[in-house]
Amino acid sequence: MPSSPPSPSPDSFQRARRPEHKERRRHDILEAAATLALRDGVRSVTLTGIAARAGVHKSAVLRYFASREAVFLLLTAEGWGEWAAAVGDALAEPMAPGEVAGVLAGTLGERALFCDLLAHAQLTLERGVTLRQVREFKIATLDAVAGIAQALTTALPALPRERAIDVIAGTTAMAAAQWQTSNPPDTLALLYAQDPVFAHVATDFAPRLTRLVTLLLTGAAGQE
Repeated sequence: MPSSPPSPSPDSFQRARRPEHKERRRHDILEAAATLALRDGVRSVTLTGIAARAGVHKSAVLRYFASREAVFLLLTAEGWGEWAAAVGDALAEPMAPGEVAGVLAGTLGERALFCDLLAHAQLTLERGVTLRQVREFKIATLDAVAGIAQALTTALPALPRERAIDVIAGTTAMAAAQWQTSNPPDTLALLYAQDPVFAHVATDFAPRLTRLVTLLLTGAAGQE
């Protein structure tokens, strides 16, 4: 696994002063965190590693984000917005539950970082930020959920909005767990490959999530 470059010294870069320069540096920090998380997994990324990847000192990152959790919580919020937009575009007319499930699973499968972040958001990311930051995250998430719920009720007219929200909660919970199972670390991947007893665990993400969400949707839309 390639190592991160050494951290620059505090004097090896110029502080961003103009608004556009500050926005660019903020973008670079988020992009560095996303790149490292996609390569190594969210749990392995440190603030020092993010700074090195962005080409700045750790102290520069802390001028924009109080913690690594703040960086990743913002990326999670962005992921919610992007997923909601994709679901809204795809669910513009009535469909069968299996087709809707395929859309939900497929659009999540296209967002590897978001799926990984879903597993960490409540466990660690929300616990390492300020009240203002977690409030902003919750508002962004609620906005995304509202948009996805609207798309679900458009695609499945028999599905009440309250149950649509339950479906979203169930889908993201299953996606968070299934993503970790479908993308195991090297030791587990070797175990699954060598021992047929565990072969069923190493399933492809989107197909299995589609089956699970189809069951969820069928039950939710069919209840009185």
